[in-house]
Amino acid sequence: MKKYKIILATALSAAVLLTGCVKTQIPQTADGSDKLQVVTTIFPAYDWMREILGDHAENVELTLLNEDGVDLHSYQPSAEDMLRIRSCDLFVYVGGPSDAWVKEALQDNSNPNPHAISLLELLGDGVKNEEVVEGMQEEDHDHDHEDEHDHEAEAAHKHEDEPDEHVWLSLKNAQTLCDGITRSLSQIDPNHAAQYQENNAAYLQKLQQLDADYQTAVDDGARKTLLFCDRFPFRYLVDDYGLTYYAAFSGCSAETEASFETIAFLAEQVEQLKLPSVLTIEGASHDVADTVVRSTSTQNQTILTMDSMQSITSADIAAGATYLSIMEENLKTLKQALS
Repeated sequence: MKKYKIILATALSAAVLLTGCVKTQIPQTADGSDKLQVVTTIFPAYDWMREILGDHAENVELTLLNEDGVDLHSYQPSAEDMLRIRSCDLFVYVGGPSDAWVKEALQDNSNPNPHAISLLELLGDGVKNEEVVEGMQEEDHDHDHEDEHDHEAEAAHKHEDEPDEHVWLSLKNAQTLCDGITRSLSQIDPNHAAQYQENNAAYLQKLQQLDADYQTAVDDGARKTLLFCDRFPFRYLVDDYGLTYYAAFSGCSAETEASFETIAFLAEQVEQLKLPSVLTIEGASHDVADTVVRSTSTQNQTILTMDSMQSITSADIAAGATYLSIMEENLKTLKQALS
């Protein structure tokens, strides 16, 4: 944490120096008026914003800060990011522990009428806490064996008090969040409020239809349990449709290597439930999944991947990635896992 504060302080100092020496050039529309400056930290919010803006997007400077595939939990703002946040008209961020840096970023906003949206605050009582399920590996701790019980209890308590930040992985949540974003856009740009609300209504219909498709897939599925040999950021999704799950690590875990006990437990569940596949999230390494499959008696389970949208890059966006397209691909994977 001390190292992080030093990095953040350096970024803030650089931002202050830059603002003192350079006049920020705000892009203008064809008629010479200033463009609306909108900044988001994560891809889902960025893509929702594109849908709500619709044809008016060409008159808005929309920025995705985290466009290099850096995981939400590892992202750190640059001095340029700080400048963008402090001069924007609307800033949309998740609002969980990974966004601890946002408070300082907003303290010296150069925009006289800044609007900032925390997705967790928008969701309100719909926010769930991180949870530990049976067999899930806890964060590694250096401690004596005799204190093991106390440390496990402490870790479980920590998860109970920490919000699950992956709110966008629920199509029901997405509808609530898009409504909140539309309200804020309408407030700061009332001349286009009707257009924003119309675009949002059309987009909500698509979200509702895909939500219904997910429910149908679960209802028709032969199984109701998913097994992730990876971190598990999909709690909101499984809770929406009454699914159960096992996972190697919690959604925000920094662990990448599973213990023998975790591997053995997951392999046993695969065999007891006769699962035809195990799941991972996006990323290059699926070593835990490989090990779990090799630890079963049949060793023939398919390894499937669901995309949590935490590592979307500018290249992915240029290639046509959208929130809906990724959730549609996740639905195909879910159907296969439940077959």
